[in-house]
Amino acid sequence: MGWMADETGLDRCRANFVPLTVLSHLARAADVFADREALVYGRRRWTYRDYHARVSRLAGALAGRGIRPGEVVATLLPNVAAQVEAHFGIPACAAVLNTINTRLDVDTVAYILGHGGARAFIVDAGHLGLAEAAVARLDGPAPLIVEVGDAEHGHPASGRHLDYEALLAEGDPAFPWIFPEDEWESLALNYTSGTTGRPKGVVYHHRGAYLMTMGTVVSWQLTLRPRYLTIVPLFHCNGWNHSWMVPVLGGTVICLRDITARGIYDAIADEGVTHFGGAPIVLGAIVNAPAGDRRPFAHRVEVFTAGAPPPAATLARIEPLGFNITQVYGLTETYGHVTECLWRPEDWDGLDAGARADIKARTGVAMPMMEEITVVDPAGRRVPRDGLTAGEIVHRGNCVMKGYLRNPQATAEAFAGGWFHSGDIAIVHEDGWMRITDRAKDIIISGGENISSVEVEGVLAHHPAVALCAVVARPDPTWGEVPCAFVELRPGATASEAEIIAFARARLAGFKTPKTVVFRDLPKTSTGKIQKFELRALARDL
Repeated sequence: MGWMADETGLDRCRANFVPLTVLSHLARAADVFADREALVYGRRRWTYRDYHARVSRLAGALAGRGIRPGEVVATLLPNVAAQVEAHFGIPACAAVLNTINTRLDVDTVAYILGHGGARAFIVDAGHLGLAEAAVARLDGPAPLIVEVGDAEHGHPASGRHLDYEALLAEGDPAFPWIFPEDEWESLALNYTSGTTGRPKGVVYHHRGAYLMTMGTVVSWQLTLRPRYLTIVPLFHCNGWNHSWMVPVLGGTVICLRDITARGIYDAIADEGVTHFGGAPIVLGAIVNAPAGDRRPFAHRVEVFTAGAPPPAATLARIEPLGFNITQVYGLTETYGHVTECLWRPEDWDGLDAGARADIKARTGVAMPMMEEITVVDPAGRRVPRDGLTAGEIVHRGNCVMKGYLRNPQATAEAFAGGWFHSGDIAIVHEDGWMRITDRAKDIIISGGENISSVEVEGVLAHHPAVALCAVVARPDPTWGEVPCAFVELRPGATASEAEIIAFARARLAGFKTPKTVVFRDLPKTSTGKIQKFELRALARDL
């Protein structure tokens, strides 16, 4: 028997075991980096001392308004300072943060508010109409609307609701934060469209977010005081957890409300941005920016890109401009990125630009905070590393969600066999680096946003002239993919492409609306199932 068999007195206690939480990052930074610049938005700047005080005020004010631990506070905000503050302030009063996509339609926003049970709703003035319309559709109690004015960027407060700054004034800058007693406690609620019309509520725990932030520091090879630009929407996987991470290093979060090539170049040149994340559409915007939108800069900018495999041609064109691109991959269910195309300089630096870009388009390997990510066949066996055999990407590790809120069946299906099943199809190269080859479950990824084909089809089916329809991805040079609808009309009915698009646009968010409509008989199996693989081939040839 080994000497460690007797562990008498070796118990957990407050001195040797503390639940992991991202709240500790800002609490430490407010002490260690008190006078460092922490947050920048437009002409406004806050030190870590200021930042911590405002977060404390928000937490105290929400608690004072009756928000109890475990209750949900939603936001409908672009990448503005209030959204960054909410990421710490809402969990600091032990509430659960629910960031809602500002591009969604009224019905979906209303569903999310109702399903999540939001008690308060922090809303940007530029999106107030959407928020008010969504709240008006709720059957149950309406959440308290808090309006965030942004006059500097053309969105002054309407005055119809409690003002965000007035809410902060109700709070105490010395409010004692409520840290989790168990790191499994819920931190955030994020909705993903999945493969059905109604989104699923993905629940994050404190442990996963903490380990995501620390693992990202390692994978991105970050050092002290990075200057991080918010391009990934903070409503998308909580901005890949990056705003929670930056205080670890005493860095600066620079908010960019409207994502344009000019805005990105200005932030790099004027604010010294060193890091940002973004979908391949962002890389395309930078590459294709006119000369008048570009600014010179002398340093290299490190970029994580995800959302869809970036075109090798784009990667080859962007790096000479001063950007180093690393492809990462993940899902809402994995807190954002959990794989990286880890670069092997000894093997790949000497390759020509085209070959290097092709390798950088790989999905890569698991990041250090994940136990294992692999590719399996339908029987659950790992596929061979032959670069040919396709299978499903499955995940296991601390950065996998708790599950889907109020949906135990979907949770059980997602975790079948002790893995999280992504639904994404990939091959594995001889060196172990994965590459996604297809998207299972017919998800369309447009500009980094997931679109459920089932949801779009459900809307089109309501048009009186539509007998049958199917929606697939059509390649697009700007957005990566856009929805393409194939429609069978009812006998004797007529409709135009413009009419169908307008019908969908009135009922869906703009990015979900089909950009092309093709009228034809749909290919079907003998049992009547639509053969989408044929439609995808047709869409590629359009």
